[in-house]
Amino acid sequence: MNKLGKWLKTEYQETQLLLRSVPAWVVTLFVVSVICMNILANKTLVQLPWIALDGGVLISWLSFLCMDILTKHFGPKASNKISILAVVVNLLTCLIFYIVSIIPSNAKDYTELNSILGGTWFILVGSTIAFIASSFINNGLNYLIGKCFQRNPDGKLAYACRTYVSTFVGQFLDNLIFSVIVFMGFAPIFWDGFCWTFVQCAMCALTGAVAELILEIVFSPIGYKISQKWKNDGVGQEYLDYIAKGRQQ
Repeated sequence: MNKLGKWLKTEYQETQLLLRSVPAWVVTLFVVSVICMNILANKTLVQLPWIALDGGVLISWLSFLCMDILTKHFGPKASNKISILAVVVNLLTCLIFYIVSIIPSNAKDYTELNSILGGTWFILVGSTIAFIASSFINNGLNYLIGKCFQRNPDGKLAYACRTYVSTFVGQFLDNLIFSVIVFMGFAPIFWDGFCWTFVQCAMCALTGAVAELILEIVFSPIGYKISQKWKNDGVGQEYLDYIAKGRQQ
């Protein structure tokens, strides 16, 4: 078997073990938050000359909270894989929604529902690209900051620093990439000239990141307690041992 084949086999086995190790409720919350974020992003909540916000800001903090917990306990690679899983499920969900929206029905007028279910393809593209990029950056930055706390890596200060900084940076980039792609790139073409300026995109990214950081600060004690409980209970120990063994080889 060539190197690529061996690598694919190893990654497949590792991913299977990871999915058996991560508590189902975390994966469920993560996936649902990504799906909801994609739907809510279709609606602009605030649009002023200096700021614009879409509905996705109300739920995106939950995705980052889940990533922070996963990165703390299982590592950035594991969190990246769960992020990709969430994206795949979201794309599958959008495909099913779209199929339902184009199936004709003579029961009554479903035009509005079909519009919601059908979604907007460029919003899906923008949200997918933005989420993948920001999640990888968030997870990597979270891990690197955690490595700086050699004396007490499991303490509250270490957890707070790694989650607050990574969440702010990750959320800012997520919001910025998404808004630039959707509201500066595609919206002027497909939404009759509707668009955001770069200032609005940047302020949306900044304001959204601040708002989501506040929510992260509010809920991070819960995330810290969960990560500590997982460590004390040996959650996913088989996966952690497998990774540790692989690093030694």
